[in-house]
Amino acid sequence: MIKKTIQLVLVLLITNNSFIRADEGMWIPLLLNKYNIKDMQAKGFKLTAEDIYSINQASMKDAVMMFGGGCTGELISDQGLLITNHHCGYGSIQKHSSLEHDYLTNGFWAMSNGEELANPGLTVTFLERMEDVTSQVLANVNDNMSELERQMEIQKQIQRIVIQNSENGKFSTSVKPLFNGNEYYLFVSKVYKDVRFVGAPPSGIGKFGGDTDNWMWPRHTGDFSLFRIYVNKNNEPAEYSPDNVPMKPKMHFPISLKGVKKDDFTMVLGYPGRTDEYLTSYAIKMISQLQNPHRINIRQTKIDIMARYMNVSPAVRIQYANKYAGVSNAWKKWIGENRGLKRLKTIEKKQEFEKNISNWIQADPSRKSKFEDLLPDYKQLYEKLSPYQLAADYYNEAFNSLDLIRLVNGFKTLSTYTDTTTQSEIKDYVGRLTNSSNAIFKDFYLPLDKEIFTAMIGLYYKKMDIKFFPNELKLIDSKFKGDINKYVDYLYSKTMFADKSKIDEFLKDYKISSNKKLTKDPLFNLCVGFGNMYKDSISPVLEVSDLMRNRLNRIWMQAVMQFEKDKVLYPDANSTLRVSYGKVDDYYPFDGVKYLYYTTLKGIMEKDNPEIYDYTVPEKLKELYEKKDYGEYAENGEMHVAFTASNHTTGGNSGSPVLNGDGQLIGVNFDRNWEGTMSDYMYDPEMCRNISLDIRYALFIIDKMAGAKRLIDEMTLVR
Repeated sequence: MIKKTIQLVLVLLITNNSFIRADEGMWIPLLLNKYNIKDMQAKGFKLTAEDIYSINQASMKDAVMMFGGGCTGELISDQGLLITNHHCGYGSIQKHSSLEHDYLTNGFWAMSNGEELANPGLTVTFLERMEDVTSQVLANVNDNMSELERQMEIQKQIQRIVIQNSENGKFSTSVKPLFNGNEYYLFVSKVYKDVRFVGAPPSGIGKFGGDTDNWMWPRHTGDFSLFRIYVNKNNEPAEYSPDNVPMKPKMHFPISLKGVKKDDFTMVLGYPGRTDEYLTSYAIKMISQLQNPHRINIRQTKIDIMARYMNVSPAVRIQYANKYAGVSNAWKKWIGENRGLKRLKTIEKKQEFEKNISNWIQADPSRKSKFEDLLPDYKQLYEKLSPYQLAADYYNEAFNSLDLIRLVNGFKTLSTYTDTTTQSEIKDYVGRLTNSSNAIFKDFYLPLDKEIFTAMIGLYYKKMDIKFFPNELKLIDSKFKGDINKYVDYLYSKTMFADKSKIDEFLKDYKISSNKKLTKDPLFNLCVGFGNMYKDSISPVLEVSDLMRNRLNRIWMQAVMQFEKDKVLYPDANSTLRVSYGKVDDYYPFDGVKYLYYTTLKGIMEKDNPEIYDYTVPEKLKELYEKKDYGEYAENGEMHVAFTASNHTTGGNSGSPVLNGDGQLIGVNFDRNWEGTMSDYMYDPEMCRNISLDIRYALFIIDKMAGAKRLIDEMTLVR
């Protein structure tokens, strides 16, 4: 009944295309023909819904992939060549880098397939098909069930559907909720495991502007990297093998050299991670006034410490480059997000909406019986949840994310082994711990790590209620009279986990009796204590709250969809393939200032500063600029770098293809503007812009900077 109501509302609304906004929304590809295609075509799209998503013929979905676990990439040749963001490939680039081969600073280009570098653990995932399975998932659900019983039944049905459609492991399958659990869709995908690093520009291009420019416009970052998918002789996914060959894809994107103009139609395909457009004012208040300020402060502290060490040591800079980028990305996003939520008066607007919907509920007895308690229940829930959510944030941000704690967590399982544990199981797990230790200590500098550890323990100690203290943390008072530095000195001097040689020795000679050493290690005990505290004091409240929120959000969504009769609503992002569309556009960030929709190479030269790593322009790029040697990639004598458009994007859209009305690649999405980062909760058409690399700049770098013409020759260029 719920599903039919939702579909009826959508069908009634879609008959009037004026209700659809081209700038806002992350739309399900399967439903484009039903809900969006006429509007898209009216705004400049020249193809059909079948050209975007089809299971009967090659379509755009076959050229778009989830890259790694949280980015998007797209195929740009018939030989498995793909492009994504530099920051999406950053972890792989960093792993291949050393002082002798600093690919982060100097870039890397494989001049033949044989020079392309393997990346164990890196995968790309292509959607084969999607299907509405709501009726199957909810077949046995009824209103008499508790929320826990409901979720257990849903998971039971999901597991059955997933197994049925995996074809004995040939496909990766998942079922995900839409509209807060009012609908469910099946996603069937293929995962490719042999993905090789082909090329990336130096950081002076691929990360130009660094974290100073991150989330900002105007932007001059050549944020791209190239990889290639390899397959077995049958063109099927396979583990890495020197015998594998480049993939022959169903489709790859042709690349337009025509550029973009203001008001041009644009479309983004990708895997946006998460949005929460339908949250109540209570949730927004907790996020913006409680969580974000504390998370910002925690990450600011980490950033300051890392930057101080990285600025004086090239080796440390390489070791911590990826960590620094990971910490700073969300930090800056949260700052912009809070500013945007405040500017839009989001809490007040949500409250006004809630007042209106409450009046609507009260006006009808049937609505009143179903929805009357929703907002009071939300209020009570968030009042109880807030201190526990903050404690969870501190646990995850200030403790559990620390390098040594991540390492120690792996040893907890080892400590549970007994004489009944098989030798093969022990050997396998010890091998995994050895690999984990090697990975962590490859990018580890003890003085930096210890200073961050001290700062994070200090923040937790000062900000958290003592009820969230494990007994081991109380030693700060009982044994060290509140001196956090002395407490951390004690931990690091007594633990084996700060010394790789001691860990290697422990694992090399590991026996069950060795577990005694773990139970005497103070850092291990602190980690266990924190874990037990979280399990006993925080997790139960969060679990109950999640069940309550699931129920409230589901019913709230039903009320919203019935109340909002003048809108076509789109489901929140959840890391599934989506389509957003809009237009190339400029914007006014504040009074008296207008930002153009594009930037050029001239802006890079204006920012050049050899004294700052993130603003050091490579000499060869300067030479090409002086000579105006842009090849066929320039426009009216200028080399365009990036552009803005009104496509609704979020995290996960990094690396997404940006396409014109002919379905040709014109850019690679890599960011949002800082003024628009609140778009995960509230979209502002006047201010929200996605930032994309102009594909012509990438081609210019590949051709003129790198001399990798062999890669250009693979591509289908539209002149």
